[in-house]
Amino acid sequence: MATDTDRQQPETGPAHVAPAPGVAPPGSVLRWALREQRRSLLLWSLAVAVVSGIYASFFDVMDPSEMDALIGSMPEGLVAALGYDQLGSAAGFLESTVYGLLGPILLLVFGITFAARTLAGGEEDGSLELELTSAVSRRRVVLERYAVLVVQLVVVVAALSIVVVALVVAIDMDVALSGLFAGGLGLFLLVLALSSLTFAAGAATGRRVIGLVVGAGVAVVGYVANALAPLLDDGRWLEAISPFAWYLDGDPLVEGIDVVGFGALALVAVVSLGVAVTTFDRRDLGV
Repeated sequence: MATDTDRQQPETGPAHVAPAPGVAPPGSVLRWALREQRRSLLLWSLAVAVVSGIYASFFDVMDPSEMDALIGSMPEGLVAALGYDQLGSAAGFLESTVYGLLGPILLLVFGITFAARTLAGGEEDGSLELELTSAVSRRRVVLERYAVLVVQLVVVVAALSIVVVALVVAIDMDVALSGLFAGGLGLFLLVLALSSLTFAAGAATGRRVIGLVVGAGVAVVGYVANALAPLLDDGRWLEAISPFAWYLDGDPLVEGIDVVGFGALALVAVVSLGVAVTTFDRRDLGV
């Protein structure tokens, strides 16, 4: 015979399992960090969208003959290094300006700075101490703070992409929407990869400046290597080691997603996250 206790149990559906006493609910670090960053994220999204929109709109007022004359007066190697050889087409213009120069510069400043500050910077100034001494594992702290980086990059790249798509449609630029999606995805993966290197260096050392040096150093070296490669007879090896080449060499706005290049950027991000989780979990943090 069923007892009163038995009759009180629900007949269908799994029982709700409450978090263990003293354990912070999943996503608590993520939600808190996003609230702290909401104003900065809004300002960065607006800035990136406005700058991208201004430069994308230049194509509508650009005189093709004057542009061809300017490009023709420049050395051939320099034109190739700057990516100006396709500047006369809508896709080439956007790839050379918004997706190949302005977008990466702005987003890398945003991503690398935040990646260095969110973990190593918090450890240095003591703001991370409360999380580390509460009922949240180190791995959760790393993963949820990394998730904040990912969410913010998605938002900023989406702001850029929305403005560019709106202008492409408004002024009837000859660029496929699939190409714009590939360009936005590639830009996101480029910035995520280099920001992840910053994040991992900071997690491994606890030093914000080391994270900044690693992320910014790889970004600068990668950009220079990609620019110098067309100027050298045997410069293909420079492209092979440059994250910018992995992103742009497949002409994403024209050819779509480059599985190999984009996959390499994604692999850098995944490996960097693994290094961050492992090293941060094993370090003596003094808390």
